[in-house]
Amino acid sequence: MMADSAPEEIAVIGNIDITSAELKNNIRNTMVEIDKGLLRKMEISVAEAEKRTGKNAVNMQETYTVYLIETRPVDTITEGVTPAPDSLWRRYSEFELLRNYLLVTYPFVVVAPLPEKRAEIVWHKLSADNMDPDFVERRRVGLENFLLRVACHPVLCNDKIFYMFLTEVIYLFYIQADSRLKAMNAAFRVKNPDKRFTELKHYSDELQTVLSQLLRVRARVADRLYGVYKVHGNYGRVFSEWSAIEKEMGDGLQSAGHHVDVYAASVDDILEEEEHYADQLKEYLFYTDALRAVCRKHELTQFELETAAQDLASKKQQKEELVTGTVRTFSLKGMTSKLFGQETAEQREAKLQALEQQIEEGEEAVKEKNKESDDFVKTAWEDIECFKEQKDRDLKEALISYAIMQISMCKKGIQVWTNAKECFNKM
Repeated sequence: MMADSAPEEIAVIGNIDITSAELKNNIRNTMVEIDKGLLRKMEISVAEAEKRTGKNAVNMQETYTVYLIETRPVDTITEGVTPAPDSLWRRYSEFELLRNYLLVTYPFVVVAPLPEKRAEIVWHKLSADNMDPDFVERRRVGLENFLLRVACHPVLCNDKIFYMFLTEVIYLFYIQADSRLKAMNAAFRVKNPDKRFTELKHYSDELQTVLSQLLRVRARVADRLYGVYKVHGNYGRVFSEWSAIEKEMGDGLQSAGHHVDVYAASVDDILEEEEHYADQLKEYLFYTDALRAVCRKHELTQFELETAAQDLASKKQQKEELVTGTVRTFSLKGMTSKLFGQETAEQREAKLQALEQQIEEGEEAVKEKNKESDDFVKTAWEDIECFKEQKDRDLKEALISYAIMQISMCKKGIQVWTNAKECFNKM
């Protein structure tokens, strides 16, 4: 069953001057311009990150990072002339508010995830500090990627709140979020689940498991690779010390040591590049939560439809029992009739009229829920199919690029030892 819970308030980015009525209208009609991708009209980037210090909600000093969003209308860019962009600063928490808004307003969309708030599944030499400059830079890239994902989406790109997030220094207001998704406990089950969404839910669980394992393997390999490369630095030191005691062989040993030193130092750049590919995999690791969110919303929609149909069937049965005077199942009403006698004709007529009204309302409710369910399935599945194409394309590109990087790294190692061999030949 589904627990009762009051609507939950979620903070959402918005103009402080918008009234409650205007807010509701925005959610019903959130289009800036229909059927036009935002990137056709505007360049969007997260240009830089900056560390700041200030007081939080409980008046305590805190250090945080803000990110500079720059936008520039495409039609203002002419050959040789690029106007200054419009810009504003946003905290990571504001990006979270924006994404929460998109999840609530567009439950049928697989909303792009944000980059991780703190570094997870990393090799041990990589800092897990969320203020680490390398981590902040990777998060900046991830936040830009999030904005571009939303700006490319055929539905989300037209949202007014998203547009305001990019272009206006705005404040926070609250909308009533659908907390029923969180109210579903572990015992919640629909009687007739859609097989496609059930399979999608299982797939998202399996994809999360596979990508987590892949990232952990990659972190272990990075640890060992770092160690192997740095140990090569010992070759350089030994060759250099050896060259000092040799006359004929000294120059060759010194040169070979230099090549090996360069090789040992190159691992930092290699692993930094690897983190870029790891972040691409992490994006799809976090996408699995977005897939499950769509599945949960579908389950809720289906549950409400089944509840409305069950309530309608119960009302129809009550009407039949009232008309025929036959009670099919044990009920308090039946026991009351036996103890205190049958109702009068007027009472039965009044109840019959009330039931007929309730049945009419129930049929309308079932019809409405059926339409809501059909519309949700149609729009959600279209978006899921687009997501699958995007996922296949992105992951294929990331894996190929990772393989190319590994090949390049191996070739560099071969070249280093080829150069060392030539140095030895010249001795």
